[in-house]
Amino acid sequence: MSIVIHHNPQCGTSRNVLEIIRAFAEEPIVVEYLKTGWTRAQLQGLFAASGLTPRTALRVSKSPAEELGLTDETVSEDIILEAMLKHPVLVNRPIVCTAKGVALCRPSERVFDLLDVPSGTSHTKEDGEVIVAP
Repeated sequence: MSIVIHHNPQCGTSRNVLEIIRAFAEEPIVVEYLKTGWTRAQLQGLFAASGLTPRTALRVSKSPAEELGLTDETVSEDIILEAMLKHPVLVNRPIVCTAKGVALCRPSERVFDLLDVPSGTSHTKEDGEVIVAP
């Protein structure tokens, strides 16, 4: 199974996760979801595989979530999902799929759980912070 990253190149966390995958695994399939958008089946599959819900995957910062009224706890999961289909930026990122599972990799070191990286292996993020595989 190939590794897939749902990636936003403008996001530092997403860039760091992509570099970790490249450094410790293989060249992944990169899906720039802001360009391609999402399908309902795709999001539902990713959420089911990762244990996320539309609400837990909702990107609140630097997105129109609040102005669209999606942060109100009374808004249904289906309404949030519909908004994500119209506004791909509402989905938090990066979401990574490997043979070991699917996860929202925030913080970026979360990706280590999806790769065969020996415990104690370190990686320096683009901001200079060193992270270590558990």
